[in-house]
Amino acid sequence: MTGVLASQQLQSLMSEGKITADTPFVEGQVQPASLDLRLGAKAYRVRASFLAGQGRSVTERLNEFEMHQIDIRQGAVLEKNCVYVVELQESLALPENTRAVANAKSSTGRLDLLTRTITDGGEEFDRIPAGYTGPLYAEICPRSFSVLVRPGMRLNQIRFRDEQAQLSDDELRRLHAKIPLVDGAEALINEGLGFSVDLKPASSDLVGYRAKPHTGVIDLDKLGHYAPADYWEEVRTAEGQIILDPGAFYILVSNEAVCIPPEYAAEMAPYLAMVGEFRVHYAGFFDPGFGYAEAGGAGSRGVLEVRCHESPFVLEHGQVVGRLVYEKMSERPAELYGERIASNYQGQGLKLSKHFK
Repeated sequence: MTGVLASQQLQSLMSEGKITADTPFVEGQVQPASLDLRLGAKAYRVRASFLAGQGRSVTERLNEFEMHQIDIRQGAVLEKNCVYVVELQESLALPENTRAVANAKSSTGRLDLLTRTITDGGEEFDRIPAGYTGPLYAEICPRSFSVLVRPGMRLNQIRFRDEQAQLSDDELRRLHAKIPLVDGAEALINEGLGFSVDLKPASSDLVGYRAKPHTGVIDLDKLGHYAPADYWEEVRTAEGQIILDPGAFYILVSNEAVCIPPEYAAEMAPYLAMVGEFRVHYAGFFDPGFGYAEAGGAGSRGVLEVRCHESPFVLEHGQVVGRLVYEKMSERPAELYGERIASNYQGQGLKLSKHFK
């Protein structure tokens, strides 16, 4: 079958040596439709972001751009607005018909921690061609907060697929008629399932959070530890609109509660590239079972990580800001998101990353 590989298929790739690691794989690393990638022991502070380019290795390019090396085994701070390349513990020897795409994990995106995967010979971020054999690296640029990292931390994840299995709009409409993909509202289907921003909550005028510009370091191992008020300003409105400030980073929430049925996976994508005033951070995989009733979710909101660009921009309630692109799974995963596994955001609403109280 073609489609996104499920957890049990990833386990097979690992047992066959197609996915290897410097240290043994750990519990929870395999997700329903993806594999978490782990930081290695060495980081490189570099002058600028880069891609290896055809026929060149990341190691070669590091010789050009490296400023200094950092041993992170005892913990090391990655400073805000600096660019780092960190060796990952996992390596690949992909079959000729299997390619991969990487993405930041949910908590990584909610900290505005720009994390992208690069490879030897790579000409795109986060895209690994079929048959790739070689190491993986994470490029990390903290945008809002400096962070403390150690080996084994999982900031990004990788999803494998055989051939293309993206649903067409007609297929998506048929699926929605069978299993409602959004709660109550009519589904906006146009090159994926569109979703809008909620700026009129039913019981509060709190619509989001804005990152404070001068804060302390966040230790990524400390969960439920930090006071939100030390790092975030509350965003409130009674009018159903807010003005985004250039350069600011916001956590908002979708108006729609969405569902990912067990035989499908989804990925967040931008809605209109022509809208240049802001960007909804679309580094987000949605696993099979997200928001699905049988996996403990009666629809779950999508958290929106929004960064405003050149000029102030008015964002209004119900404005469409992104879309979910659905894909078929090659097999139904052995376990779904939210079903007896550590799924931090099942049934979520407006929610900061798991590091905050």
